[in-house]
Amino acid sequence: MLRASRMPAHRLVRAAAPAQAQRALARAWPQPARLQVRTAATEAKPARSRLLRFARFTIGAVGASVTTVTVLVAAFFIYDATTYKDLDDSEDLEISELALNPRRGGPKNLPVVERFLGDDDSEGSRAVANKPRLVILGSGWGAVATLKNLNADDYHITVISPINHFLFTPMLPSATVGTLEFRSLAEPIRRITASVKGHFLEAEAKRVEFSDKLVEVAQTYADGVERRFYVPYDKLVVAVGSKSNTHGVEGLENCHFLKTIEDARRIRQRVVENFERAALPSSTEEERKRLLSFVVCGGGPTGVEFAAELYDLLNEDLTSLFPKILRNQVSVHLVQSRGHILNTYDESISKYAEQRFQNDSIDVLTNARVARVEPDRVIFTQKDADGNVCTKELPYGLCLWSTGVSLCEITQSIVDSLDVQKNKHAIETDSHLRVLGAPLGDVYAIGDCSTVRTNLSDNVAQYLDTYAQKSNIPVEKLAVTFQQWRDIAHNMKRRFPQASEHLKRADQLFTKYDDDSSGSLEYAEVIKLFKDIDTKMTSLPATAQRANQQGQYIGRKLTKLARARNSLAINDIISGDIDDLVDRAFAYHHLGSLAYIGNAAVFDYNGYSFFGGLVAMYLWRSVYFAQSVSLRTRALLAMDWLTRGLFGRDITEN
Repeated sequence: MLRASRMPAHRLVRAAAPAQAQRALARAWPQPARLQVRTAATEAKPARSRLLRFARFTIGAVGASVTTVTVLVAAFFIYDATTYKDLDDSEDLEISELALNPRRGGPKNLPVVERFLGDDDSEGSRAVANKPRLVILGSGWGAVATLKNLNADDYHITVISPINHFLFTPMLPSATVGTLEFRSLAEPIRRITASVKGHFLEAEAKRVEFSDKLVEVAQTYADGVERRFYVPYDKLVVAVGSKSNTHGVEGLENCHFLKTIEDARRIRQRVVENFERAALPSSTEEERKRLLSFVVCGGGPTGVEFAAELYDLLNEDLTSLFPKILRNQVSVHLVQSRGHILNTYDESISKYAEQRFQNDSIDVLTNARVARVEPDRVIFTQKDADGNVCTKELPYGLCLWSTGVSLCEITQSIVDSLDVQKNKHAIETDSHLRVLGAPLGDVYAIGDCSTVRTNLSDNVAQYLDTYAQKSNIPVEKLAVTFQQWRDIAHNMKRRFPQASEHLKRADQLFTKYDDDSSGSLEYAEVIKLFKDIDTKMTSLPATAQRANQQGQYIGRKLTKLARARNSLAINDIISGDIDDLVDRAFAYHHLGSLAYIGNAAVFDYNGYSFFGGLVAMYLWRSVYFAQSVSLRTRALLAMDWLTRGLFGRDITEN
């Protein structure tokens, strides 16, 4: 029996109708008000969804950042906890009797340190104890570059220096005004020597006994007593640097120098002290002007950068902390003996730096020579545009002397003990950086303390004498053909890489010096050619760049000599020019010069110059940041620059 459905008629129609009919009916049938309200809410939903997604993203990003920072902080404390260790004194120490009681010997019958206290500390130390002894004098650029290019297992290494750290000297002017901290420029030399299983002695080398292969070393103890001993060597590298050149000027005891951290610390103390004294009510106007007068003697990179850093300190920090009247009484003077500052750079760079200093009110005095330095004033002579020389004076509160370099004590001792040494300013070496006059292949000298002697004409004369003897021809009648000339030029370029630039066009030189157009060069013509080249050869610059390259060269050479040791012994090669067998002569490659000139920097690279403002300054910082000796010093440099930007320079007297 069929039951009647209770479903409303319109419901029956909608249920039975096809989908198309349902849609048509829905359009025609009026919608309740409740459904219209729901449609409006649906239209607002996308906006709320975007806001909700942004909120979720923000909360997630903040949460991830907080989590990351928390994990990093926790990881730091976990790592830091592992660095605290208790002393383990249970291990028995084996120390050689020779380390505790060295035998005496040498010309002065001093203790000879043949074994060190740390030679038995580990298996690695014992393994190198009987290796050839390599002694390095100094802890500067040349010494560190040598250490970083050595194989730790090839030599028993000893570094001797009165300073127990490596100093990043190019940034030293920044430390004088608090832009950088002193610790950011110093790397403990023991960290570097430890990486090659070496030893460090904080002492001063006094003399080298070449015949006995001994270095005489001295150290003054706290009681004021000096004790001396010998350190034996098989290979010796002299990298002691230099000291400031006085040029015979009187009164330099009144000046500050800028070679060490202690120099920079004294300068910073003096600058701040002068400002504090000038700010006292009891100081007269004349006294304030003298205290706030800063004189820099020397227009090279160090003097220019110090003047620039000093101006930055005055302009950016001190003027906001001291009475404004002091700013009007501050003066910075740069005394330069040449016609331009930065005279070794391109002329456009010198002019740009001078213009920059003029805009910064830094007084640049060119063609001026210091006569003497009194306790409160600098007396100097200056040549005017007409060539007239007049005497002037500058009162000062601080005077910095930064003009040239000269021999230090051990360098002078080496020069005096070797008859063939003729240079009064540095140790002369051959093109393999071996000290002339010392036993061949035993002693090397690198960095500011040395200079490479070329004497191309003398070497060519020896070469031609040998060739003439083999040919049974009197050397005066020797005629060098073009092919022979090319062989000579190639040989000289290999032995003296610094002459390569002057021998580049061998064909043009041959034609130029063939005076009689005979198609050959006579003996006198060849000698004249190389004498002319000798006059054009310049000494290598006394820069960190040069010392670093020479140190790298010596480190690689010593490694090659160690690797070739067995093969040389098998072939019974124990003497002669072994260095020339295993490696080429040293070739210096100039990588450019740069200098900071006050929120700006200049660059000079083989005639190409670049200078500018903040962009150049950041590039200057980047170069030195990359050249820093360790990750530790790079981190400290970055923090110091950040600290200066956030809080200003440190102006405490410390």
